[in-house]
Amino acid sequence: MPVANGQGPVPHGQTPAHEAPDAMAPGTARSGMTEALDELARRREAAEAMGGEQALARHRASGRMPVRERVAALVDPGTWFEIGALAEPEIRREKPVPGDAVVTGFGTLDGRRVGVIGIDATAVAGTTAPISMRKQGRLIEHAQHGGFPLVLLCDADGGRMPDVMGWRFSGLPLDFTSFLGATDGSPAVPRAAAVLGPSYGDSALHAATAHYVVMTRGSSVALSGPSVVEPAIGERVTDDELGGPEAATAAGNAHLVVDTEADALDALGAFLSYLPSNAALPAPASEPVAPARDPAELADVVPTGARAGYDMREVLAAVADAESVLPWADGWGPSLLCALARIEGRPVGIVANQPLVRAGALDPDSLAKEHDFVDLCDTFGLPLVFLHDVPGLMIGSHAERSGILHAYERTVSRIARATVPRVGVVLRKAYGGGHFAMGGRPTGPDFLYAWPTAEMGFMAPETGIRTVHRRALDRLLVDEGPDARDARAAELTAEWVAESEPWEAAAHLSLDDVIAPAATRHVIATSIEIAWGERPHRVGHRGGAS
Repeated sequence: MPVANGQGPVPHGQTPAHEAPDAMAPGTARSGMTEALDELARRREAAEAMGGEQALARHRASGRMPVRERVAALVDPGTWFEIGALAEPEIRREKPVPGDAVVTGFGTLDGRRVGVIGIDATAVAGTTAPISMRKQGRLIEHAQHGGFPLVLLCDADGGRMPDVMGWRFSGLPLDFTSFLGATDGSPAVPRAAAVLGPSYGDSALHAATAHYVVMTRGSSVALSGPSVVEPAIGERVTDDELGGPEAATAAGNAHLVVDTEADALDALGAFLSYLPSNAALPAPASEPVAPARDPAELADVVPTGARAGYDMREVLAAVADAESVLPWADGWGPSLLCALARIEGRPVGIVANQPLVRAGALDPDSLAKEHDFVDLCDTFGLPLVFLHDVPGLMIGSHAERSGILHAYERTVSRIARATVPRVGVVLRKAYGGGHFAMGGRPTGPDFLYAWPTAEMGFMAPETGIRTVHRRALDRLLVDEGPDARDARAAELTAEWVAESEPWEAAAHLSLDDVIAPAATRHVIATSIEIAWGERPHRVGHRGGAS
């Protein structure tokens, strides 16, 4: 029975005096709710209007989609769940800034939950301020804690003045520990970014944290935009010169360039389709698909002459499932190809030398690219396939000044620490440190094979003869003439070539087997299955990745 003011029971059907409604006409409470709901609808409509009709018209005239249309095109229909739509900036302006120029929320992409951050360039050019930063941080924390991927739609002109001036800049709510990864020990989640316009400051930082960055041809990405660069250092530069597709891909800031925003959004979905929602789950498998090229043709694709060029992509077409090869950063360190693909339906990461570029030799950029790709695959449980055709590491003063030694050590160490299955095949040649940097025997691959025409060793025979026997050959030239010198060089070269052939390597178990080119796809697929064994595929066969 109700108690009035703690003094005793109240007769049934009566209301304590302190709880009596104000004297008002019936329905007043409903009327108040109606007004509040009307105000909510008005505020939501204002938020969805973004920067307003004129700003939207200018944005579309530049060839770009408004952020809410981008989100609608990205996520599955009817799945969008937005948070923070009613946010407003700390420093209010005469003209409103809906959502503080950023849209954050959740939806499904091909049936899987994703978190989305979309910068609204129609409102104050998508510039960043404390509230927008707080919105983004909350979304990132939810995604990391919930264990689902992050999709970042970048299109912003850096920090907003005066919101980030003076003491305000130091107090921005940007926690790099939570911004870059989970702080509660949660498994890593994939991050995929689309650069869809001039993307500076916060948007550039988003791109830098992403495992995959696709950009449209008219977009750019850089730490600071031209409007800051010129007054700061006196360099007059365009968006394209500063961070356009050519500059961004060469620097490793973008992994793929496409023509349209629709292509970019499709690429984000394609990338995420190879990965689990988080690093604690197995990568999603598909039904096996026959390769686009018959593996029996591989013996004709790769020439036997060590110096003859060919396109390694033709090999990938005969090894991977048809229509499954997704290039990863072809414009960065182009002497090495990295790609996500499927072999017999299983997602894998492929690392392969590209003989069309510097004969496939590895330089600091290609090594840095390989390191990051190996880290991506090992983090998210994708087996690694190494296709060797490498003459070695780039040497000389330029390579040294560019950091070849550090890049080499860092990459080889990361390969050796990987816990996913690793399978290598020497197609034609694998010399020196380049062989190790391609997952050679000292890095501990699960299986290592070679084609019967492959050559392996410390260096190529011609170079080795000139290095090791130079003095003896010079003396022979002086004592007996060029014919004698050339004959002796030919003998030494033949001996060196014999030592480089795969037979002795297989005899001493440096190779697990010598295989016919036509068997390459089958051998790789079976080796991966054996390396995984019967244990859960996310748990590496040597523990966890470090």
